[in-house]
Amino acid sequence: MISNLDSESTLFLANVERIQQRIADANTQMSSGKKINVASDAPDQIGALLQLRADRQRNTQIQSNLALARTDGSSADDALGAAIQVMDRALTLAAQGANFTTDAAGRQSIAQEIEGLQEQMVSFSQTQVQGRYIFSGDQSGSPAYQLDLNGVNLTLNPANGVDRLSTAASTRRVEDPAGGSFAVSKTAQEIFDGSGGDNVFAALNNLRLALLNNDAAGITASTGALHQASDHLNAMQAFYGTVENRIDDATTFASNYDIQLQTEISQKEDADATAAALEMTQANTQLQAAFQMRAQVPRKSLFDYLA
Repeated sequence: MISNLDSESTLFLANVERIQQRIADANTQMSSGKKINVASDAPDQIGALLQLRADRQRNTQIQSNLALARTDGSSADDALGAAIQVMDRALTLAAQGANFTTDAAGRQSIAQEIEGLQEQMVSFSQTQVQGRYIFSGDQSGSPAYQLDLNGVNLTLNPANGVDRLSTAASTRRVEDPAGGSFAVSKTAQEIFDGSGGDNVFAALNNLRLALLNNDAAGITASTGALHQASDHLNAMQAFYGTVENRIDDATTFASNYDIQLQTEISQKEDADATAAALEMTQANTQLQAAFQMRAQVPRKSLFDYLA
């Protein structure tokens, strides 16, 4: 195809197009607030920018997981604090029941109160957060224990006054933004139904049975188990206290890291409004000057040369 434009006109139009593109780019930066709106704006920066955005998205998810773990940890801490108070009351009642002045009727009455404490302890093992049983390990959709003082399911109930409905472990860990991960929960079995003398359910049930049987020696013997079980609950509460502290540290780190990532992203993609405005002004000035100069160029036709 033969062009009707001479080389000078072609060059002029190319320069005008380049200046207009500068104006359009500056206008886009000012309106969007971004200096990178499409990959072609800075192809050498796209890889790093995408990685930063991915890192921030991952950090946001970590923050969400930490917040959920913090809620669970706080609820567990509260439940265990209340459970320890129940054990303190049980120790007081055990002392009353062991007193030689307490007769069989009195011990029967105390046993009824112990039964109420057992109900409370089972309810603590069934603590829920947002519909999840936080002490049920990896099977958080259902409780790990239910009260069974009559021993209906003896295969599940080794004379502890409860039915063990699940033995699911707790494998949940939360990622630490500083690196690694850490466990954030214990199961009801670990907390309330441990082996040996630290079994909370067994300690309460043995006390209740001794009271019902008017067994003074059994009541006295149960006191040691109650103390051991109470100490175990304190150790479990200390675990959650440590978890809460670590979650708080991780949350602070994640928050600071988010600010760092956002700053790096902004440095790469955010427009410099002042520079963009200056670029637009200069480009407009150059465009006007180009048109003025073009208007002053002499125009001659073939007839001018033949005259």
